[in-house]
Amino acid sequence: MKKINQSSINTIILLAFMLLSASLTACEYTKRAQSNAATNSEIVKLADKSSYEIDARIVSNQILGNEIRMYGYNGQIPGPTLRVKKGSNITINFKNSIDMPTTIHWHGIRLENRFDGVPDVTQKEVKPGQSFTYQLKFPDGGIYWYHPHVREDIQQELGMYGAIIVESNFTPVDKEEVIFLDDIMLGRDGQIIEFYPDEPNFVLMGRFGNVMLVNGKTNYNLKVKAGEKIRLYIINSANTRVFNFKIIGVKLKVVGGDSGLYEKEFMAESVIISPSERIMVELQFEKPGTYEIVNSIPDYDYSLGKLVVEGESGFTLQLYNHTILDDKTRAQFNRPPDITWQIGIKTSVQMMNHMMETGHDGIEWEDTMLMMNAMSDGSNTKWFIKDVASGNENMDIKYNLKVGDIKKIRITNDPNSAHPMQHPIHIHGQRFLVLSVDGKPNDNLVWKDTVLVPTGKTVDILIDFTNPGTWMFHCHIAEHFQSGMMGAINVAE
Repeated sequence: MKKINQSSINTIILLAFMLLSASLTACEYTKRAQSNAATNSEIVKLADKSSYEIDARIVSNQILGNEIRMYGYNGQIPGPTLRVKKGSNITINFKNSIDMPTTIHWHGIRLENRFDGVPDVTQKEVKPGQSFTYQLKFPDGGIYWYHPHVREDIQQELGMYGAIIVESNFTPVDKEEVIFLDDIMLGRDGQIIEFYPDEPNFVLMGRFGNVMLVNGKTNYNLKVKAGEKIRLYIINSANTRVFNFKIIGVKLKVVGGDSGLYEKEFMAESVIISPSERIMVELQFEKPGTYEIVNSIPDYDYSLGKLVVEGESGFTLQLYNHTILDDKTRAQFNRPPDITWQIGIKTSVQMMNHMMETGHDGIEWEDTMLMMNAMSDGSNTKWFIKDVASGNENMDIKYNLKVGDIKKIRITNDPNSAHPMQHPIHIHGQRFLVLSVDGKPNDNLVWKDTVLVPTGKTVDILIDFTNPGTWMFHCHIAEHFQSGMMGAINVAE
């Protein structure tokens, strides 16, 4: 396995960026005004019925020695980590102090529909200088996060994201750490490769960054003591990149996912995590040393940071089982699908077939079509989710369900489309189980709100519709969603 550091990544990709950067439309969002330096994320513990202020601000951030104008919640990248207990209700008083309209989407939380943060569906955009009050409830333990739902391709890319830890029946540990996996696309001047102001660009494959980030930085370093039980809450906030998170020489104890605990904890060399997914892992070390954190993709290990262990101690890591669902839900597993979705693309960008290959795992780990990707935008490329029964696509799809409905949805990712690639499909306001991939049953369940559907794969999920309202479903590659790859499900009481 060849190991690649950050300077090598830049060298590999920089020549292509030099060719395309001059042709991109300038975006004033990255050009205006002085700003305060971004600070590190703070941990904020919120009691039931408490209130908290969140302000979206313009900040500057140092990346590879360059000062870059970005955005941050409360001036932090990532934004404040909110810790609440399961069953809590809190109030968030939000103010928009950036130069674009925005909202906050509380990703994965089964909250009241009017606070879901989707413009023109659940609320109006919060314009610069305006405020909005969110009332949040937390019925499920797990790892959640918050981010914009307006020009997500710009605002999330520029640092607007934060974690929410909903405490539940987790086993005690000595140390906890939130890890946001991200990347950012910089040009030869060390600044952001610019965005189109009126529509997304890089729509074909999404905006793959050429600089890897952990918690908004390129030099992530975590110090722990031998013998400590450490829990990592890992969140993928990248616009499009799938990460394979690995700590070289260490096995990960995988404990939970998006919305809680796995039925059976297990050990793994690495964990694959697509945009907006979350993974909870635990670690323990016997001996001192420096362990490298990498994005381990086929042929390369990209360096993400280091974990430094001090001292020596014993080793007591154990695996546990958890009960996460009842027999009524389990009885629905073998029913035929109620709904079938097919993923595809319509584009006028001319493809080069020899460059359109994905790996045997159906995942494009890198942008191998940079020039074609740079030529694609919202005017010439449209991704879609199609309801197979009706033939309707995206927002023309009509579903009218009721609270208490349990539906099995089959998602197929067409391998013969103009450009097949993986898609992380996110469903708002509900939770689901991944039942199978290509007909092979999943023998270790966890409640989720996002599922990665690789190229050519068919994934069956089972959704428990408990939450009334109009809820979006969409691809969580920001450029795909912003170009229209989304639909809605109406759930009546």
